[in-house]
Amino acid sequence: MSKVERRVRSLVREDGEMRDALEVVLDRAGTDEGDDEAAPDEVQWIDVRDEITSGQWGRLIEKEILVDGDRGFALADREAIEAGMEEESDLTGGGDFETPETTSWSKWDKLAALATVGFFVGYAFSPVRDVIAGTIDLAFGPLMEIVPFYVVIMVVALATGLYSTLLRAGLMDMDKMSVYQDRMKDIQQRRKEAKERDDQEAMDAIQEEQMEAMGDQLGMFKEQFRPMVWIMFLTIPAFLWMFWVVGYRGSEAQYQLETLVIPFAGTVEWTTGVVGPIQVWIVWYFLCSMAFTQLVQKSLNIQMSPTSS
Repeated sequence: MSKVERRVRSLVREDGEMRDALEVVLDRAGTDEGDDEAAPDEVQWIDVRDEITSGQWGRLIEKEILVDGDRGFALADREAIEAGMEEESDLTGGGDFETPETTSWSKWDKLAALATVGFFVGYAFSPVRDVIAGTIDLAFGPLMEIVPFYVVIMVVALATGLYSTLLRAGLMDMDKMSVYQDRMKDIQQRRKEAKERDDQEAMDAIQEEQMEAMGDQLGMFKEQFRPMVWIMFLTIPAFLWMFWVVGYRGSEAQYQLETLVIPFAGTVEWTTGVVGPIQVWIVWYFLCSMAFTQLVQKSLNIQMSPTSS
């Protein structure tokens, strides 16, 4: 099935009135009722404006069913258009979706991933943790002498929320994500319709198409995981530093931290478990991180989720 036929089928499936609009365009293209000097399979807006809307005309151009001609717009492929307008006896035609090229990782992405794995070792081995935390302490140590620990955590959460948002916006291609998402939605919709019709042949064909589309899931994962590598590369050292400050797994705290009063628990230490084994400082960090991340996204007007077409 050609691209043009898929696009026509998609348009007709979305809006039944597009079939009538296409019939008008096909009828007027290159006939005596249109421009006398028009080439075969060409049509101008003036020829059809009394029978179709400007929105329908625009959709045909947008989907490249009509393309630039010598004196007007030409049919991209008359036979494909006519084939796409045929009543579908099944739901195996598919939509107007072309799998985008998968984003490749640069050497810097791979080095960041390798370094991130190395940082995870710090959670198990104190020498690695001490080196990483000691380095981070050069930046945050002076701040610990000026403001309380809860303010320092807020600063860390603001920083992580800012670079997380910027990294996701810069490294994740939302257009590609939208294509992946739209294709999967189209398959699910056709699968639902085939099930309602009890069309087993269509169900089998859609199942095969769904298996072929598994590559889309891998593509979506790669798009999402690339910025996550950089986010973890920057966040894990900060987390190791906070573990190091409060005392990791019963080890001695590096700073004399104040107690604090929280609702329903009263006066607690920073290492007190408030949500099961989850300690106070972790809960406070995640609350601040979620709040600051939302604030950064709204302030910079950054969309963090793909939009369907």
